[in-house]
Amino acid sequence: MKEQIDVIRKSAIAEIDKASTSREVEEIRVKYLGRSGQITLLLREISKVPEAERPRFGQSVNLLKNEINTALEEKIAIVSSKEEEERLRSTALDVTLPGRMPLIGKKHIITQTIEEMLEILSYMGFSIEYGPEVETDYYNFEALNFPPDHPARDMQDTFFINDTLLLRTHTSPTQIRVMEKKKPPVRVAMPGKCFRNEAINPRSHIVFHQIEGLYVDEGVTFADLKGTLDAFLRSYFGKETKFKLRPSFFPFTEPS
Repeated sequence: MKEQIDVIRKSAIAEIDKASTSREVEEIRVKYLGRSGQITLLLREISKVPEAERPRFGQSVNLLKNEINTALEEKIAIVSSKEEEERLRSTALDVTLPGRMPLIGKKHIITQTIEEMLEILSYMGFSIEYGPEVETDYYNFEALNFPPDHPARDMQDTFFINDTLLLRTHTSPTQIRVMEKKKPPVRVAMPGKCFRNEAINPRSHIVFHQIEGLYVDEGVTFADLKGTLDAFLRSYFGKETKFKLRPSFFPFTEPS
C-alpha cells in the first residue's frame, strides 16, 4: 500500500505542476479527490488492510490528501492570477479614445418661458424675489385686505394644510414680504407656482405659474404701467406686437 500511495503522490504532484489553467487544476482535483477519485477510493480500501496496519495506513492517506489539497490551492491561486492578468490585458481600456458625453435632459418649456420673461424684466430694472409656496393665512389673505369674512375668498378654492397654513393661491404674499423688508422705491418681479382647488380641464389645473410685478415710487402713474407692459410685450413677442388694455373687476383690490 505504501508503494501505491507514493505512486499517487508523484503522479498528482507532476500533473499539478504541469497544469496551466484553472480548468486543468479542477480536473486534477476531481481525478484524485472527487467522489470517485484515486485517493477517495484508496480510503475505501482500508477494510482490506490488516487491522494492525490500519491506523498507519489511514494516517498516510490523510497526509497524502492534505498534501494534494495544499498543492491544488497553491496552483489555483497562481493560474487564477495569470488568467485575470490576461483578461485585463485583453479588455484594457484605451484612455486615448474620446469620452462619451453624458445624456442630459432639457429644461421644461415652462421653465424656459419663465427664465426668458425674468431676463427681460431684469433688463428693465426689476429685481427678482421669491416667496414660500406654503404660506400663512395672514400673508395670503389678511395682509392683502382679505379679512376672514371677505366675500372674495369664495373666488379662490384654497388648499388648507391647517387653520393657519395653506398652499398660496397667488404670488401676491411676496409683495407683503418685500414691502416689509424694503423701503420705496421698489421695483420687483415675483415668479412662482400657485395652487387652487379647481377642476382640471384643458384650460386650467390645480397648479399654475404666475409672475407678478410690484412698482412703488413717487410719481408712478398708469402711464408707467402701460409703458412697462408695452416694452415687455415687444421684447418677448417682437417689436411689431400690438396689444390692448381692457378693464376687469377684482373685488379684493377695490377700490383700485
